[in-house]
Amino acid sequence: MTDDSLARIAAALERLAPPPAAPADPIAHPAYGWRDGALVAARQFAPLPLALLTGIDAQKQALRDNAARLAAGHAAHDVLLWGARGTGKSALVKSVVGDLQAEGRAIALVEVPGDRLDTLPALFDAVAGVARAFILFVDDIAFEGGADGARALRSLLEGGTEARPANARLHVTSNRRHIVARDMAEQDSAINPRDVADDRLALADRFGLSLGFHNVDQAGYLAMIEGYCAANGLPFDAADAVRWATQRGSRSGRVAWQYVTELAGRAGKAI
Repeated sequence: MTDDSLARIAAALERLAPPPAAPADPIAHPAYGWRDGALVAARQFAPLPLALLTGIDAQKQALRDNAARLAAGHAAHDVLLWGARGTGKSALVKSVVGDLQAEGRAIALVEVPGDRLDTLPALFDAVAGVARAFILFVDDIAFEGGADGARALRSLLEGGTEARPANARLHVTSNRRHIVARDMAEQDSAINPRDVADDRLALADRFGLSLGFHNVDQAGYLAMIEGYCAANGLPFDAADAVRWATQRGSRSGRVAWQYVTELAGRAGKAI
């Protein structure tokens, strides 16, 4: 097949392919996804009311205060939210944004896939200069098998040729306090184990605000359910709620919400 034939085939395929969607207006929507180098409006952004998130009062206040400063154009931190699964890290980020939006604050959420950190400089370009604050949300991140990704994120956090614009701050959730796997030093020992361990610590240190989340006790778990049920007009039985958690092997905000969803389903209600 000649080069001319290949060129004609490529041109025909390009004509058949749908054109890429236009980037969403960065002012018009409450939340976005970052896909293929463009902002995409979230189909629905309906975070839980901030008041319903119980057992994490200190974390709520710290995160909201920081986001409010960002929305006001003041100095604000990048944030690391770390701790056990299902303890409200992701829900809190979304709820804080929703709470500030309800007050009329100019702030939006942009969710960034954890495997696309290399595209963050392009996202910085997309939001820089926009008359609005942006929380760039990277959920459930961890680095395995090497330090390159951790070093890239550290570089973005500490500033450089691709420093974050003043109206955008990273909010990262991780199950690990230091984000990087503890055994990474062993995996990269051919380079220098101590250097890799230092990278692990240095990355977490680059976040100006670090908030820990921990598993709740039974009283805290039941308090979460009580609050959710009161807000949705649902009765509940404490013994049944405890059985639900026991069957799942954990007590957390996620398990509490799943139980409330079950109750609503049984009652024939939407929540």
